[in-house]
Amino acid sequence: MSHKLISSGVHFMDGDRACAEAALLAGCRFFAGYPITPASEIAEHLSERLPEVGGVFVQMEDEIASIMAVIGAAYTGAKAMTATSGPGFSLMAESVGLAAMTEAPCVIVDVMRGGPSTGQPTMASQGDVLQAKHSSHGDYEIVALAPSFVQECFDLTIEAFNISQRYRVPVMLLMDAILAHLMERVVVPDHEEIVLESVKRPEVSKAEYKPFKADESLVPPMAFFGEGYRFAVTGLTHDENGYPRISPEQHERLVRRLCDKVRKNADKIWEYEVRDVEDAEVLLLAYGSMARAAYDALERLRLMGFKVGMFRPVTLWPFPKGPLVEVARHVEKIVVLEMNLGQIYHVVKEVCPQNEVLLYSKVGGVLPSPRELVSFLEGVLRE
Repeated sequence: MSHKLISSGVHFMDGDRACAEAALLAGCRFFAGYPITPASEIAEHLSERLPEVGGVFVQMEDEIASIMAVIGAAYTGAKAMTATSGPGFSLMAESVGLAAMTEAPCVIVDVMRGGPSTGQPTMASQGDVLQAKHSSHGDYEIVALAPSFVQECFDLTIEAFNISQRYRVPVMLLMDAILAHLMERVVVPDHEEIVLESVKRPEVSKAEYKPFKADESLVPPMAFFGEGYRFAVTGLTHDENGYPRISPEQHERLVRRLCDKVRKNADKIWEYEVRDVEDAEVLLLAYGSMARAAYDALERLRLMGFKVGMFRPVTLWPFPKGPLVEVARHVEKIVVLEMNLGQIYHVVKEVCPQNEVLLYSKVGGVLPSPRELVSFLEGVLRE
């Protein structure tokens, strides 16, 4: 790897910079974006750093153009990324569906802030969780990862690129304003130890190549523009050659494959963490920055003698329902803690109908203090 990449060892940086440096290590060589708080520092940092490693940075006229440029760059063989926040993410929604339909591997960083509309540009939120899953119309699957620490902003950025390449899907990194500007210790491993994946490449002749013909993996090999392969890329329902073919049978065949390549590999994608679940009677579920406060509350409650455990989904989509169901089998109640009015809460209720599922929600942009959480949870635990 280039000596111009971040050095191995211990660094002190915020989440936006950690994400940007990790993207470079992951092989990102194209970034298109438009400034928006609190994600602007990612673009600002990459505008300086990408040219140093032979990459390209483009400030586009808006977020719609940004994601379209990223999709195009992916088809030239570049590992490509954009970064935005809620209002910009809304503008990208239609093209998320295009990325899914054309199977363009790309990474979308959404540094969540208070909404709806312009909302609170400098304050944190977890209000984009369902939007990440259902940005665009139609049936398709994406992958979304939610870091809770600056170290994870670094690690999960690399993982986002790997997943996008492995399954040819848009992968979203759902950070928030707290993590974006929080300074923490980040350990960068030796570059040789970092596993980097690339898309599966064609193994047939150019004359035989069909760009959307998949094997049992459900992920088609990918040729790039300019290599001499002749094929079409369209958002329309298409056949294995990429040409539009509008028929009920073709559409069902295509859409089922687009969904199944993620759904049938969900157990390979899921990342999650459990703590103190062996004797737990009540399970806390929190993710992103909210998990930071929940961990502190968990420790205090355990010291008070309460039998409480915690489940932290790192992968939000596809949601790790199998592991949660297994843990929830041994508890009576699940308390979901979110910085929204209950987005993952409804998923948990559906996944765990045998449990009593409660919600602690806080909007406004400020994390609850551990004392607030303990006060609320103590009441739940004494019921």
